[in-house]
Amino acid sequence: MKQWEHSIRDFENYLKLEKSLSRNSIEAYSHDIKKLLSFLEMHELDALPQNITTELIRDFLYWLNMMGIGERSQARIISGIKSFFSYLWIESIISNDPTDLIETPRIGKKLPEVLSLEEIDLLIGSIDLSTAEGQRNKAIIETLYSCGLRVSELTNLKLSNLYFSEGFIRIIGKGNKERLVPISAKAQQEIRYYKEETRNHMTPKKGSEDIVFLNRRGAILTRVMIFTIIKRLAEKAGITKNISPHTFRHSFATHMVDGGADLRSIQDMLGHESITTTEIYTHLDKEHLYNTIMMYHPRSHKK
Repeated sequence: MKQWEHSIRDFENYLKLEKSLSRNSIEAYSHDIKKLLSFLEMHELDALPQNITTELIRDFLYWLNMMGIGERSQARIISGIKSFFSYLWIESIISNDPTDLIETPRIGKKLPEVLSLEEIDLLIGSIDLSTAEGQRNKAIIETLYSCGLRVSELTNLKLSNLYFSEGFIRIIGKGNKERLVPISAKAQQEIRYYKEETRNHMTPKKGSEDIVFLNRRGAILTRVMIFTIIKRLAEKAGITKNISPHTFRHSFATHMVDGGADLRSIQDMLGHESITTTEIYTHLDKEHLYNTIMMYHPRSHKK
């Protein structure tokens, strides 16, 4: 993030000193770039400016469309992004400009999949609880969905940060920022079962003594292992959606919005630095809302 901040600040100075743009224009350009940063945060992409690809820019444009941003505004944003990367190329900060082939916003790609409650139950129901890892995997899925955690937050979750009597867990998120996240009674129950039936009978590796979820060798689980667990369960459950650990975080937030939760609370629970990132979830239910109106509103039926 520091490299982004440094690059944006230099770009602002370039616009001011060499392009003689007004303060409002410079702020508009900065706002465009910060939209891209919100997209990266939303999808947990830690890409530096020099790692941005043309395909990622295209995904960003699809994301803008799914947020409900109009084509004119999309064009304005991509113009700002193109100017930024053009500057980085001129300054030899990047070797290739990822926006060279970007002309107009392209529409059609969807945001990450959202699982329904029925699909989550189906996936959990496919877990083989007769295996040593079964109860652990069940507790992992319940925790991901109950708390909307990033996968790194799940793998680094500590026993000393479980405050079940208060109904919270303490999370160390991006930028080493701490937050308290409510945890459901169901997730608490599954973690307790896992601790009693499996974890308490293991000898943790050095450095993993306080880690909640361990692999069969007593070490901390990797992000790749969590991804693999979820992919295998989805296949076993017959779920054809392209899901990952982030799908549960995405589903958590979407279901919270659907249930009427306010954005500020969701922002706090997810650990989003900006409310702009959280606002994406207010746009996800447009199709459902449209279908509901078409089905039930008395003026929606042709006669």
